[in-house]
Amino acid sequence: MKNRNGVVWLAGVVVLVVVVVLFHDKIQFNWGTFWQQLQHVSLGHIAAGIALIYATYWLRAVRWSVFVAPTKKVAPSALLGSQFIGFTAVALFGRLADLTRPYLVAKRIQLPLSSQIAVYTIERMFDLGAAAVIFSSALAFTPKDLPHHEVFVKAGLVSLALTAVIAIFALVVRVAGGAVAGFARVTLGGLSKPLAEGIASKIEGFREGLNALSSLRDFGVVLVISLAMWGMIGGAYLQTAHAFVQTPELAELSYSRTMLLMAASIGGSLLQLPIIGWFTQIAVTATAMHEFYGAPIEDATACGAMLLVVTFLCIIPTGLGYARLEHVSLKKIAEESEAAAVKQV
Repeated sequence: MKNRNGVVWLAGVVVLVVVVVLFHDKIQFNWGTFWQQLQHVSLGHIAAGIALIYATYWLRAVRWSVFVAPTKKVAPSALLGSQFIGFTAVALFGRLADLTRPYLVAKRIQLPLSSQIAVYTIERMFDLGAAAVIFSSALAFTPKDLPHHEVFVKAGLVSLALTAVIAIFALVVRVAGGAVAGFARVTLGGLSKPLAEGIASKIEGFREGLNALSSLRDFGVVLVISLAMWGMIGGAYLQTAHAFVQTPELAELSYSRTMLLMAASIGGSLLQLPIIGWFTQIAVTATAMHEFYGAPIEDATACGAMLLVVTFLCIIPTGLGYARLEHVSLKKIAEESEAAAVKQV
């Protein structure tokens, strides 16, 4: 992991330097306006956004307890610390630490790591599907007279199509997961056996996660939790935008129009690099607000920085607190989780 982290850091620094060199003369940025915007944010809106994000971590713990219920009854409160520690590890070390949560949960409730990686896989699929449903449903109510309306419509249609593909894929894997995994091994084996085996293993893990939902009731509970959680995440984005009371383009933003900002932010976080990823995330969301809503670049950048704090970094103090209470070293647990996950493949 150390060698890979070194390569990631080097690549990130190189990309950042190239961007600065290429665009430093082309972007007019007033730092005074940027700081002024941050000084005048509405703390009430920021607090509401952070409260919504913290509530989603409780919902994640509840959802995970539903996933493991057929095997072992676990209270959501017993899983909450693992959620905070896991996402704190991702915030500090990037997506390389993404498997920290299933690793911590497996150790805490004494279940095989493979079963919790399967839960993590199905959790991510529910996240993707729920986000797509919230996204497309909200965009359906976007007024036609708004700027870039055609962009919103196309994004909504793509999101609906993605949701349908996810649902069909989940149904096929649930019914014939072994056959799908075998097909992947055969068709991709000619290109790369490690790639074929890795994809087949993930399909089998997805099927195992789906099998954890032992009843239609469990599926409904997980679906409602997922939709509620992503609705609240959208609300956190809205509250953060509304905190910029001196910028009408942000202060008067509707929930439906916030969806493109949330989609841009999710896309920008998929390849999250350690620390450097914070700045790329700010750049992605600031560009989206500037292009889609017409917000001044300084205001958009200030809002992007605050979005990073509200939706991503605000959990770090709590995660560090839980890690201290549970005598967990974040760096060590991130390395252990990656090494253990590699052995599962």
